[in-house]
Amino acid sequence: MKKLLVAFAALTALSAQADTLKVAATPVPHAEILEFIKPQLAKEGVDLQVKVFTDYVQPNVQVAEGRLDANFFQHQPYLDEFNKARQTKVKLETVTGVHIEPFGAYSSKIKNLADLPEGAQVVIPNDATNGGRALLLLDKAGVIKLKDNTSITATPKDIAENPKGIKIRELEAATLPRVLNQVDLALINTNYALEAKLNPTKDALAIEGSDSPYVNILVAREDNKASADMQKLAKALHSPEVKKFIEEKYKGAVVPAF
Repeated sequence: MKKLLVAFAALTALSAQADTLKVAATPVPHAEILEFIKPQLAKEGVDLQVKVFTDYVQPNVQVAEGRLDANFFQHQPYLDEFNKARQTKVKLETVTGVHIEPFGAYSSKIKNLADLPEGAQVVIPNDATNGGRALLLLDKAGVIKLKDNTSITATPKDIAENPKGIKIRELEAATLPRVLNQVDLALINTNYALEAKLNPTKDALAIEGSDSPYVNILVAREDNKASADMQKLAKALHSPEVKKFIEEKYKGAVVPAF
């Protein structure tokens, strides 16, 4: 009993000495990856606390306001757009890139994009970067033709040719899987597709290639991105164990970028 009490006291003391790192993440795959590395960080004296969000706004807002230390859910174009649009007092910066989630087009009504009907109802994310990303995928798949197929912030107004007269609506990214059975085609971020039990490598009618520039990144404030604990987190996210975890768990739906 005495040995148990001594061991418990030692663990309690170690826990008390651990530095707390609060990180925002969307549920899949970001929070799952962070939960996977929790034990490793605990051994290094970092108490990683994962705060799960289902939207793309609050994770950045709360890090900028200092309520959280970092977030893991977005790609660089989205972060650039956030910093430009919000103009927060504290700039958010990239710590490191972790993985790519190939963006896909899904349908519960057709099996091939060639079968997309005239005047099809198509939904895409309503934020500038992911909306542009969706349009670029539709352009690459031959559904539409954009005036500039290199612009990551293209909008429906930038469509030069629309042979099937598809009708595009912009909705919040998180809602897209929920309206999938109400439309002909939905362009969905992979994290939300995975949450909805969609398999991007099997269910997507069109999907980005491995050359996608949209690497998902760990983001922190300019005043804490170089901290010892943040660097421990970045190193853990680039470990061989994490690479194996991503490859085995997501089977191509999420691709390591390191």
